[in-house]
Amino acid sequence: MSFSSHTLHLTARGTDEASAWYRQAFGATELTRLVVPGGRLIHVQVRIGTLTLMLADEFPEMESFGPQHFGGTYGAVYLHVDDVDDTWQRAVDAGATVIRPLSNTFWGEREGQLLDPFGHRWGLTQHLRDVPLAELQELTAEAFSGLTAG
Repeated sequence: MSFSSHTLHLTARGTDEASAWYRQAFGATELTRLVVPGGRLIHVQVRIGTLTLMLADEFPEMESFGPQHFGGTYGAVYLHVDDVDDTWQRAVDAGATVIRPLSNTFWGEREGQLLDPFGHRWGLTQHLRDVPLAELQELTAEAFSGLTAG
């Protein structure tokens, strides 16, 4: 097993299926797999580009649950890719649910968000252009001018 400084750990209902889905949708490569007595997966390590992802089945006895247990997730994993349209289509074809469709954003990315079949939210993005900070601040203020404090 090898790890990098940016290893992400996700718990899922059905880690075997999740690993297969990430291979199909995002071109992941499975590196290792550890099974505990009874058949649950405690550790499946996959690589998506430079991202190392560790997956595990739910272990309620260790307070380890996937997002479906909680009715959803609050964060998103972002993948920065060279061809976001291709990656997006593969994920949608594999069964991802579109949360926010792909679009060209004011901050210089082509970006959208998906929900995988295991309850994890994924942002897919491709860099289009550099936006100077002063311009980015103006565009941000304009885009969010209708929001009021929570």
